Amino acid sequence: MSLPDNSLGEALRAWRDRLTTEDVGLPATGRRRTAGLRREELASLAGVSVDYLLRLEQGRARRPSRSVVASLARALRLTDDEACHLHLVAGLLPPTPGRVPQEVSPSVDRLVSRWGDIPVGVFSASWTLLTWTDSWAAVLGDPAARTPRERNLVREVFAEPGSVFSPTDPVDPVDPAYPVGPTDPSNPTNLTSPANLTNPANPTDRSTGAFKAALVADLRLARAAYPGESDLSALIHETARVSADFRRLWATATLGSRLSGRKRIQHRCVGEIVLDRDVLKVPDHDVRIVTFTAEPGTPDAEKLDSLLRATAVRTALPLRAG
Repeated sequence: MSLPDNSLGEALRAWRDRLTTEDVGLPATGRRRTAGLRREELASLAGVSVDYLLRLEQGRARRPSRSVVASLARALRLTDDEACHLHLVAGLLPPTPGRVPQEVSPSVDRLVSRWGDIPVGVFSASWTLLTWTDSWAAVLGDPAARTPRERNLVREVFAEPGSVFSPTDPVDPVDPAYPVGPTDPSNPTNLTSPANLTNPANPTDRSTGAFKAALVADLRLARAAYPGESDLSALIHETARVSADFRRLWATATLGSRLSGRKRIQHRCVGEIVLDRDVLKVPDHDVRIVTFTAEPGTPDAEKLDSLLRATAVRTALPLRAG
């Protein structure tokens, strides 16, 4: 019999009941009176005594060690969420993942591929750009030639003139080396130019204070989720060293700020364009999907459409030899 408020024991019993000997690689032993593993089978798999497991299930033992909980989670074939719950009902903090995932799952990749006509970028929890659509490259510049370090949004947003994070070869829209193309969306001459589509944009204003605060708040959550991630710690320390804004925002310990908002871009082909930015989080894979869209029927929507049409045309053009 289990005691009242015996969340730990009830969970252990439920997870034990759902398993079969085949699930855990044990030989079948004929018909059983009840479903699931026998208590002695689970105890053997987890490396604990049958008596101790019985006391845990009955609620007479309520504070197993972290190593025992980890062994039970493995023996019970728990998912990450279930293992997290087991730690919590055992009065322990859940285990933290080792490193920030730097890969895009196949399901997220399929989702992004279906949004080819929308500027979409997928970022890691440390805000390194992992993958993007052709539309993203057309509007914000092609990140393909940049290293993962250079594709980190935190470094880009908080880079200050003369800092180690400042671009070594900035693209200035009025620089003669990068002539400004026509702002008439109906004129496709410069829209399909490789130079224009590779380095097309430069923000007319630095990121707003609200977005910077939201970015730091999200980075703080990542630090809590990955306390042992050395690359993430290095990113935080390096950015704090070069940016007074970052140091100030990090010191506030603010959480829960909104990353969505509006972004103003000065594009060499269509001039100024203002887009709505939305950020979608995928908790299972811990990535952030960032999209840019324009309100239908507005001049910004027309400019965006012209860029996307030009991208489609250039993608369809045959490569020239030599």
